Amino acid sequence: MKKINFKTLACAALMTAALSSCSDYLDCPTEDAYNTSSYYKDAAQCRAGVNYLYNSPWYDFQRGFFKVGEVLSGNYYWGASPYLNFTLNGSDEDLANMSASLWSVNTHATTVYNNLKNATGAPDDVKKACMGECLTWKAFAYFYLVRSFGSVPIIHNPIDIINAQQATNVHKAKISNVYDYIIKVLEEAITLLPERDATGKGRIDKYCAEALLAKVYLTKSGYSEESTKYNTGTYSYITCTAHKRNQADLDKAAQYALDVIENSGRSLEPVYSDLFRGDHNVCGENLISWAWSTQGNWTMQNSLQSDLAMKGFDEYGDNWGEYNGPSVDLQDAFGENALSSNRMNIDDRRKATMMLPGDKYDYFYTDCGGFDYLKFIYNGYEDHKSGGQLYSPTGAGAVKHLYGDNADHIKYFQTAAGNMKSALWTHLLRLSDVYLIYYEAKIGNNGSTNDPKACNLFYQVRHRSVKSYDKDPSTLTWEDVWKERRLEFACEGDRWYDFVRRYYYDPQGAINELKSQRRNGYNDTDAIDELYKNYYQNGTWTVPSSLKYDDTTTAPNVTDRSFTLPLPSSDVIFNPLLMEAPEEYDLSGITF
Repeated sequence: MKKINFKTLACAALMTAALSSCSDYLDCPTEDAYNTSSYYKDAAQCRAGVNYLYNSPWYDFQRGFFKVGEVLSGNYYWGASPYLNFTLNGSDEDLANMSASLWSVNTHATTVYNNLKNATGAPDDVKKACMGECLTWKAFAYFYLVRSFGSVPIIHNPIDIINAQQATNVHKAKISNVYDYIIKVLEEAITLLPERDATGKGRIDKYCAEALLAKVYLTKSGYSEESTKYNTGTYSYITCTAHKRNQADLDKAAQYALDVIENSGRSLEPVYSDLFRGDHNVCGENLISWAWSTQGNWTMQNSLQSDLAMKGFDEYGDNWGEYNGPSVDLQDAFGENALSSNRMNIDDRRKATMMLPGDKYDYFYTDCGGFDYLKFIYNGYEDHKSGGQLYSPTGAGAVKHLYGDNADHIKYFQTAAGNMKSALWTHLLRLSDVYLIYYEAKIGNNGSTNDPKACNLFYQVRHRSVKSYDKDPSTLTWEDVWKERRLEFACEGDRWYDFVRRYYYDPQGAINELKSQRRNGYNDTDAIDELYKNYYQNGTWTVPSSLKYDDTTTAPNVTDRSFTLPLPSSDVIFNPLLMEAPEEYDLSGITF
């Protein structure tokens, strides 16, 4: 992945689907490089200008998105990664790329928004819809920023920063200010967006923005400036103390979630695994997604299969995920055990999330009659050869974010894949999330709820994947939704942010759970390999008595500072004020 730095926040240009991002804040175009008077003249041009925001600026966020969301949270094992053992520091390349990508989104979204606002000739409804899409992406970028890095600068208009020559002199805003800013941006977006995506191609509409706003309010409900201490020095982080969540914010979360649920006309996809297949990428359940493409410039594509798939999984020779895999702790949560040949398969989400011995998939290798996990490892398929050995210390392999082989890609997307390149969309916010947001908001500070609507929504989410769960519950607890969120969204890049939300109001609970996780692999990968190989070749399953979970490694040192990711060193060098305490930011002057 390409490396860019914090300076990206100040790069402004006309963005269309054909242009790439600036790598330096000084690399802004001359006035004659573009002319808004000759663009944004019709609906197609308006949408083309916004299309860019659905993929390219997010490209460098992909790897950090997964490592933060899933490795840091304990859902995924990634060798000696600092994300696994909480030794992350500001020099981490993925963290720097993640920050740069988010600031790039802010800049691009703002620039396109301003160009659209000043454009003439395009249909007013299309122009407004596109402006609303820009603001929603801008809000989403800030939502990631504040949950990842804590207090961050509010850069409402990067051009203003450039003109004032203040790019290296921007103070951080208080976390409460950032959340209020996100809400303000989304409220404006909602006034501009149509109730339905007129194109039917997965663009953001009013209810998508409302769903995001519901999640923002749910997260904000647990945050309190009065219960927060800002720690500065060589590492800037927050310390929170336990308190009740804000009821007004919880009510807002429930209000917006319910509007989406009852009035958007959307419903859950009947088959859970279909959500992550190419022919179901655009469906009613998917609210906000990165819409990747292989037909265009580099940075427009999904590259996660390369990070997560086993060697030889596709034809392009760039799969290097075989040494990693879904964690033992996540397997425990699904009630599965990699050292057992008996698959429980109680929850459909398990097989759609991780591969284990005995698992077969009809949607991978469709040109080969389907995919068999152990057959691939020990025998392979024509044109698809693994290293002939299991290397994952957890015994499991990834499923989500994988499209399969090139024949699968052509079947689902009508285009060929390529090196680190697929068109499989990455879902960031789904309707099932909105169902569980409503449920959690109704629980609030009570620990449980018997709200019929909330209980039924929970039932719908679980019953889709756990068919034996056939009775509508009358009472549900906070623990129910906490675990359900983990199983429903496992390996989708969101779990760490559940922990951040929890840390705001229950810091010790978040710390204790992370410390108690089984984040390591098993103690002998060669023994797991031999176990699997014997099972595949002769049907025997004999687990050596010496093979067990590696509990000799010291549990990670999870502390209060763990919940604020370190700012990239490149950002701090560029702007030393980032290491100082945040300042109050006056939002009254914000205009759109």
